[in-house]
Amino acid sequence: MNESRPSSMASFWMPFTNNRDYKSDPRLLVSAEGMYYRDVDGRRILDGTAGLWCVPCGHAQPLITEAIATMAGQLDFAPTFQMGHPAAFDLAEDLMAFSGHKFGHVFYTCSGSEAVDTALKMALAYHKARGEGGRTRLIGRERGYHGVGFGGLTVGGIGPNRKQFGPLLPGADHLPHTHNLLKNAFSRGEPDFGAELADELERLVALHDASTIAAVIIEPVSGSTGVLVPPKGYLKRLREICDKYGILLIFDEVITGFGRLGTPFAADYFGVEPDLMTTAKGITNGAVPMGAVFSKRHIHDAFMDAPAGIELFHGYTYSGHPLACAAAQATLRVFREQGVMENARHIQPYFEDALHSLRGLPHVIDLRSIGIVAGIELEPIAGKPGARGYSALKKAFADGILIRTTGDIIALSPPLILERQHVDELFGKLATLLNNLD
Repeated sequence: MNESRPSSMASFWMPFTNNRDYKSDPRLLVSAEGMYYRDVDGRRILDGTAGLWCVPCGHAQPLITEAIATMAGQLDFAPTFQMGHPAAFDLAEDLMAFSGHKFGHVFYTCSGSEAVDTALKMALAYHKARGEGGRTRLIGRERGYHGVGFGGLTVGGIGPNRKQFGPLLPGADHLPHTHNLLKNAFSRGEPDFGAELADELERLVALHDASTIAAVIIEPVSGSTGVLVPPKGYLKRLREICDKYGILLIFDEVITGFGRLGTPFAADYFGVEPDLMTTAKGITNGAVPMGAVFSKRHIHDAFMDAPAGIELFHGYTYSGHPLACAAAQATLRVFREQGVMENARHIQPYFEDALHSLRGLPHVIDLRSIGIVAGIELEPIAGKPGARGYSALKKAFADGILIRTTGDIIALSPPLILERQHVDELFGKLATLLNNLD
């Protein structure tokens, strides 16, 4: 393993990064175990973000690393186009069990972005298979994040992610976001105000006609835009309206899936079942890239009524990659045997109280949390949106904690194996940082 500084940083065009600023003062991680990274200087960095929301079971989990190594020596690659391998089928059954058998089928992808584009294509093809090919419109939500494919960008609603790439796909619209600092600031869990915003879907139906709308896609909890928690009753109302007009409801659970709210999925936490559900990140504990679309049986079965042949012309070279399947099976085993979600539920009140202890510190205009995810919204510097958040990111790393920032919002989503001392370290250092932040 190379733990030295790279000889040059010029060739790597880094994603979602201020490349020029980063390469002038790089933050280099070289190893990880449990709740901590180590940087190139040997310092321990407490992981306050589970990598990128994707390491619920902690780093270097022995069962997962062993499963990957074993599979790499047994079956390095096998196609799943007109072929298969046992782990792909076994994992599908395990995932159905993990979901409480609320879904009937799973389709493998390689990332969350691919899972979203897959679910959108499934929705369009489903309606066409049922003789309703006019249903082509896709409804997303302002401030939503659904990855970086053209489909995901189209239904997503974060301006900077969209503005460089032209008009994107035609025939899409967006619901308003639910964030309201005047009425919901400093909420714990689901805020009280905003369920009626789901009725904006009725307005879009009236505008476009239900016969043109294929699907609505939302994150149950919006993560990348800064931890926006749905108001009480909002998701249930969306489900009711979709049922009323025959519109498919897609939950993007790339972030909330696999224990983040103390339940297998956010759908379980909120008691609302979507027709399709996108996942990735925690499915393999971040160890091997993988995504998956969970489908209700009626979606899958509509394709099986077609004439003999390939039912869905879609897939990826690495769909159901053997190493990813091995990592995912081992991850589910860790969840079962090591009480990962039970620990998340146990530590959640302590985590929430620690977050809200920051109320009243300089620049803090909102605190919000649900499960083991939290948002700290900072007042922007006049004329410099995002500058205060970016400064917090760099100062936090220098002080030994890894945080995620989006604009002037700090997002926290540590591994679900965290204990009280990790909560104390994370929020203790954040309090010091906030008290000294310009």
